[in-house]
Amino acid sequence: MATTKELFGRRQQRTRAKLRRVGIGRARLSVFRSGKNIYAQVIDDERGQTLAAASTIDKDLRASLKTGADKSAAAAVGRLIAERAKAKGIEHVVFDRGGYLFHGRVKALADAAREGGLQF
Repeated sequence: MATTKELFGRRQQRTRAKLRRVGIGRARLSVFRSGKNIYAQVIDDERGQTLAAASTIDKDLRASLKTGADKSAAAAVGRLIAERAKAKGIEHVVFDRGGYLFHGRVKALADAAREGGLQF
């Protein structure tokens, strides 16, 4: 029987394989969530570089948030990552939810990034 960690890794690899087929030439908006914070980064896989990053531990956001582990914090990170990506000239990305289901904090981050001007 596979452990929870192994199953999560399989979902993560399956998601990334689909993104490689679909998102040729586009940057990847990757999301990681922990129990206390949420992180997002825009990655150029061809060059292996992080182009923009935002999280609830950024000094800009930390003061204005009650906690880093709720939907409002995720939405704030989504708006910030969209702003930083647009400043770098990135408008089209593919959304990498990793092994997480697309609901709750992950969905709130994605919706806020779309409202901020990122297209995916």
